[in-house]
Amino acid sequence: MKNKYFGFACVLFLSVISCVAQNDKIGSTEFYDFQGETNCFFDNSEIYNLPVSQIIVEGEVENAGKVDFSQLVLHEMIVKETILEKGEDKFIGAYRYSGYSLADILNLFPLKKANAEEFPPIGDVYVEIENDKGEKIVVSWGEIYFSNNMDDILVATNVARIIPEKSKDMWTLPTQAKMVFMDDFITARNISNPVKITVKSYKNDEILIEKGKSPLYSPIIDILKDGKILETITKNSDFSKSKSVHTVFYGKGRGLHSTKPFTGLSLNDVLKNHVEFNTESLMNQLIIIVADDGYRNVYTWSEICNRNDQADILLICNPEDKNKGIFRLFPSCDFLSDRAIKGIDRIIIQ
Repeated sequence: MKNKYFGFACVLFLSVISCVAQNDKIGSTEFYDFQGETNCFFDNSEIYNLPVSQIIVEGEVENAGKVDFSQLVLHEMIVKETILEKGEDKFIGAYRYSGYSLADILNLFPLKKANAEEFPPIGDVYVEIENDKGEKIVVSWGEIYFSNNMDDILVATNVARIIPEKSKDMWTLPTQAKMVFMDDFITARNISNPVKITVKSYKNDEILIEKGKSPLYSPIIDILKDGKILETITKNSDFSKSKSVHTVFYGKGRGLHSTKPFTGLSLNDVLKNHVEFNTESLMNQLIIIVADDGYRNVYTWSEICNRNDQADILLICNPEDKNKGIFRLFPSCDFLSDRAIKGIDRIIIQ
């Protein structure tokens, strides 16, 4: 009987040693499915630590300070990373990341809008993230908190390669913590070693607030940059390339609005002749949608033109709507309807 238990113990010990040997690599953080025992393809390579620096949150928050990661839970995502090189797409690897969601991080720092007295809604809030090299990116508040996937933006602290079974490509591993955006096609915003997060609200003294204005109506949309009108959209503009999106239209206030489809032009198609598609614009460009009563929402250029989830943001024209017309926005990428602004009269390229 003793020999039987001794033999079992030896087998168990050798199994553990084998498992450890497979994972005894610099930076490896935990066991992985190297024998292919699970159904998941994405857990078949070792996981590595990505050292994270101290991150400060400041700006329009109640309690600016350091991020305490011990209060947060880990989230996981799979990402295919592609950069722009000489104007062309260049694929650089497929990875499984785990880390802390930007939504969870900012939940530790309650919002305190500088312009709350003048404009209480949160749609004009955005976040600027800076790394140790001084590189900066922008993220809209809507991307973080209205999204269909609230935890799709991470400060990644662990990484594993997703290795093709035939080609065995060993993608270059990052060496530091990094921002990771699951829904970006060109991953220009995936900057390494973030150290500062600044919460801001969009300010423009030329936008007058007329709360309760009725009718909320504008027959045109001016597209502006640096105070100059680049284009004016009217009901006679070409909407022949409109597309339809069937959705459950649900708001954080009234709940269900409808389950009817929305039909309109891709906002990307409306703006692509006025905004360059390059690394800098994907990192830093803001687009502000303004209604006839001064209500506004901030979007990033990246979330408009650089999606890998085929979730369009539609500009809808309804000439028959004399009360809240004639233009409105429908962001199919959002879970909530609150950025579906009506009575649009301006689009500002910031």
